[in-house]
Amino acid sequence: MTDGGRRQRRAYIGSFTAAGGPGILTATVAPDSGALTVVSGTDGLADPSYLALAPDGNTLYAVSETSEGAVAAYRVSGDRPEPTGRPVPVDGDGPTHLSLYAGHVLTANYGSGTVTAVPVRPDGTLARSASGVLRHTGSGPHAQRQQGPHAHQVRPDLSGRWAVSVDLGTDSVRVCTLADGAPAVHREVALRPGSGPRHLAFHPDGSRAYVLNELAPTVTVCHWEAADGTLKPLTEVPVLPGAPAGDAYPSGIAVSPDGRFVWTATRGEDVLSVFVVEPDGLRLSATVPCGGHWPRDIAVSDGFLYAANERSGDVTWFALDPATGIPRRTGTLAVPAASCVIFAPA
Repeated sequence: MTDGGRRQRRAYIGSFTAAGGPGILTATVAPDSGALTVVSGTDGLADPSYLALAPDGNTLYAVSETSEGAVAAYRVSGDRPEPTGRPVPVDGDGPTHLSLYAGHVLTANYGSGTVTAVPVRPDGTLARSASGVLRHTGSGPHAQRQQGPHAHQVRPDLSGRWAVSVDLGTDSVRVCTLADGAPAVHREVALRPGSGPRHLAFHPDGSRAYVLNELAPTVTVCHWEAADGTLKPLTEVPVLPGAPAGDAYPSGIAVSPDGRFVWTATRGEDVLSVFVVEPDGLRLSATVPCGGHWPRDIAVSDGFLYAANERSGDVTWFALDPATGIPRRTGTLAVPAASCVIFAPA
């Protein structure tokens, strides 16, 4: 599909098929309004809850967040994602996140508390089996949620030298490399006991990292040193202006490309929080409704913020005020059991 002779930018939406989701959807992105329009979909993979694109934008990777745990690759040169082969088992339970690092797809497997590396061939397809699994160890003080490790996210730092895995169950972030194709811990960084770290986002200048804590609910501001893979917690900032009525369940975090703002989503309160980046940390400046119920993840692209609202079954987008960072709702797309949105390179 083209716009004025140009191929329109694409977005890809993941969802939980076990809860009625459509699988993986391909949508076009209107450049002026940020509006999403679905053009195709594929439902051949169970619970593709999180997605990642190859740097060239031609191959899409998806986890299968099931007890069997798998990752799949798709060609996305046309309107419809086409599988490049059978899903590859990750030898882990409940993969919730994935990323590309050092010629591999890494998956964070929540249920088993592990991180898996699956080799990527030069053509973007996946090897037939995982090359290595890192097993997290430890626990935390929360009796129900932290009886053991729960790897929730794994992603490379901006230098591409390190991969960081965020573990809700052990209140820690592991800085990793690959050794003989398997993830290996360079150092483990402890966060406040009971905070329950879920996702991490880097500041674009590469010197800071922001860890969103699901159990707290807070953001831990950290100094990041890419030269030696050092993560140092500095301060912890609440994501809400007051105490929540119950469990808050923060979920997604995003940083503006210019590094001036940070946004988080909180499922229990159905809100988006806006933070101003300051030299010594973050300042909570506003909260706004997420446009639905249970925002599982958020993404920022071309001046718009997108919230995947899992329980209301929609993706809502917001225009971002360039002066304040405050989102203003501008549209929504029905997507049952929506879990994430990612964007192809411009």
